Amino acid sequence: MAEIIPFRRKNQEREEDYNEIDLLTAVDAAIRDLRDIAAHWGEESSRRLAEECRRMLERALDAAV
Repeated sequence: MAEIIPFRRKNQEREEDYNEIDLLTAVDAAIRDLRDIAAHWGEESSRRLAEECRRMLERALDAAV
């Protein structure tokens, strides 16, 4: 009988589960995120996006060094 391996849904993934991202891709994504943040300045969604962007850049920088 075959063994069934369940996959976690995307919303169940933890931040630590993400693969490393290269610095160039992180900067590109950050520029796009900053455009969205500027367009919705002052909203809670912008604050969350800014925090996610910061963590992404930190991970990319750590991986590049």
